[in-house]
Amino acid sequence: MKNSITLDDDEVKLVDSSFMMRVFYGFLAMALLSVAISVGGKWFGRSVSLAGHTEDTTIHETVIGNDVVAAPANAIRFERARRDGIADRLDLYLRWPDMRGYSAETRDDFNHVGGSRRILFLTFEHRIMSRDMSGRFEPIYRSLIEDKGTPAPGGLVLYEFKPNSGYLNEVLAVAETSTGQPFVARCLIGMSAEESLAPCERDLHVGDNLSLTYRFPRELLQGWRALDAAVLARAGDFVSTARQSR
Repeated sequence: MKNSITLDDDEVKLVDSSFMMRVFYGFLAMALLSVAISVGGKWFGRSVSLAGHTEDTTIHETVIGNDVVAAPANAIRFERARRDGIADRLDLYLRWPDMRGYSAETRDDFNHVGGSRRILFLTFEHRIMSRDMSGRFEPIYRSLIEDKGTPAPGGLVLYEFKPNSGYLNEVLAVAETSTGQPFVARCLIGMSAEESLAPCERDLHVGDNLSLTYRFPRELLQGWRALDAAVLARAGDFVSTARQSR
């Protein structure tokens, strides 16, 4: 005769209750996990889409020597520099022609979607040369370039560097100005230029003792007057001396 196992009504109710509680907690855990994945996915997706950029416009003051560069976070290129404090240099990036930092509306330009080249890269650092690029033309660059240049749009003349000058795959762009000091910029040429988002660069003296180097797309070179004026104006918005900021 086989043994039979029977459960009374109380035991059945206890088993059913225990089973239902496990099912309930299982569904609850799955629901919480789903919410966590959804929230985390949205946060992670946004983080990836920003790719190091920020839409935050909080102003951060960076002290470089006796100068203060006060710039919004969305114009500061590197996340680690988006803070107040003392630094050796500050790197910014701005969209041409509005000269503003990153925003959702301009994300494609900042991410260079479709080969877009509309971003200027600015670096503020302590001045180590007594002359800026315009001031170095006659005493330095003149002896490093070929005597005859090639006329270019915008009243520019493009000079090739001599083979032993040390400036490989570069040309010097020069134009006369009404100030007596020429506009001078160096531009990469050939494959180096094609691979660069901003193959031209120029440096200026700003503030009390700062050097501003700005790099820009070659396509903007012929409009150098508007470009230079816009960069100087924006630098004037950002820069003050430590004495002025107190």
